[in-house]
Amino acid sequence: MTEHDEVSEATDGGTPQPEEGGALRAVTRRALVAGAAAMAGSALTAAVLKASPAAGVQQADPTKTPGARPGAVGSRSLHESPEKLISNSLGGVTRTPLQDLHGVLTPSDLHFERHHHGIPQIDPATYRLLIHGMVDRPLVFTLEELKRFPAVTRVCFLECSGNGGSAYYGDPAPPRQTPQQIDGLLSGSEWTGVSLATLFAEVGAHDGASWFLAEGSDAAMMSRSIPVEKAWDDALIAYAQNGEAIRPEQGYPARLLLPGWEGNANVKWVRRLELADRPFMMRDETSKYTDPLPDGKARMFSFEMDAKSLITYPAYPVRLPDRGFFEISGYAWSGRGRIARVDVSVDGGASWGAAALQDPVLPKSLTRFRYGWEWRGEPAHLLSRAVDDTGYVQPTVAQLRAARGPRSRYHYNGIRGWSVASDGTVEFLPA
Repeated sequence: MTEHDEVSEATDGGTPQPEEGGALRAVTRRALVAGAAAMAGSALTAAVLKASPAAGVQQADPTKTPGARPGAVGSRSLHESPEKLISNSLGGVTRTPLQDLHGVLTPSDLHFERHHHGIPQIDPATYRLLIHGMVDRPLVFTLEELKRFPAVTRVCFLECSGNGGSAYYGDPAPPRQTPQQIDGLLSGSEWTGVSLATLFAEVGAHDGASWFLAEGSDAAMMSRSIPVEKAWDDALIAYAQNGEAIRPEQGYPARLLLPGWEGNANVKWVRRLELADRPFMMRDETSKYTDPLPDGKARMFSFEMDAKSLITYPAYPVRLPDRGFFEISGYAWSGRGRIARVDVSVDGGASWGAAALQDPVLPKSLTRFRYGWEWRGEPAHLLSRAVDDTGYVQPTVAQLRAARGPRSRYHYNGIRGWSVASDGTVEFLPA
């Protein structure tokens, strides 16, 4: 019996049965009918609390002791401790614990980080954004002036274009990797700011301007060339994330947001936008963030993140406790639009079934999928395959290598998967 089955039996109207000690047998239908409902409910609650102590925490009956006073800032339960995985790289990398989260929004303090020269501390009172170049009116905006424009909110994912490298390199890929280690450079948030189209209209962007340079205020002066058409579409200068001011590691006090495009182009701590009629060919789009191809050429300005999916349960280091029904679940996302379908296979791709998509299914946002599976104890190979509303189908790793060659460093969207051994152990095994 799985944990899900135990919960269902305990809440489907039947009498809860004891796991040990017989403490719950005192709660009988006769007692309830006899008018002892209040006493029975109290006994049941106390017994459940006694039978389910949290590790290292002394349990007390919360109906007998006054609770804690509210604080100025909320905190997680002592029973919950999700953490980002920190890399020792010079610039700074942290990975989101995808396997520990629910829904499609990532708590701001668990959003992944990728920095090229640390996190600058910027006083919002002195912050300035310059917009110049091929415009009628070069202007400098303060943060407060940006907030005076109509606010726009978008829900979307952000993903580092180097996310998932361990699923591409290595033959075979290392088996003992968690979802966080494989694809943790991925997060979803609600972002609020001013539409870049509004700002470009304010400065009078020239018709001939086809590119703009976005420059950050960090010590690396991260800079990327962006097609102007993205500004007219859905780009923001964002100053809020998940209902609060953007945090310093996410670009406080303001960042460029390009929904669906590779994370590096979403320049944090943005301080300057220059419009021009050609790309600027900056360091981080020539020596880096280009895709080498098998013929010796390189693919440049590959901004959109292709459709991708990842099963987050069951996944390493989970071990299935027993045979029975399980729900395979995970994330799917595409920088080109909405997820139209997610296929799941439990036999290494020999057959596929359609997973249920959990609402909301938003464009350029994380989407949750779920697939019921009865495990009978035999070895299994779990795979997920995303299809977006453009018709793009997530490829296998072999298909991706054939198209990109062995030296590609970005946009690893090959099919991920997990092997399940007969003893229930789960390890990473891509298609």
